[in-house]
Amino acid sequence: MSYRFWGWELNMANPEDMIKQCIMMLHAMSEDSTIPRNIRRVADETMKVLQDEKKTIGLRAASALSMIDEVSNDSNMPIHARTRIWELASTLEAIPFD
Repeated sequence: MSYRFWGWELNMANPEDMIKQCIMMLHAMSEDSTIPRNIRRVADETMKVLQDEKKTIGLRAASALSMIDEVSNDSNMPIHARTRIWELASTLEAIPFD
């Protein structure tokens, strides 16, 4: 499956494109003022982990998944943000960790 998003042609079978999609989702979360500051901070930190090309794609995905898993149960998280976190986790889980 392929589609255009923010000017990028994304192929969801390609792990690098899946990382780009996750970065875009995290960017949207970090800019959303209805999401508590601590969750936006985690979104920013997770984005930086995903953008670190010194690490393998699998390691970046696993690290990011761990970071968002920690914040996913925050009681202050609005429902729409929790849904985004679950979508993000699903995308990261689809990236091969090898």
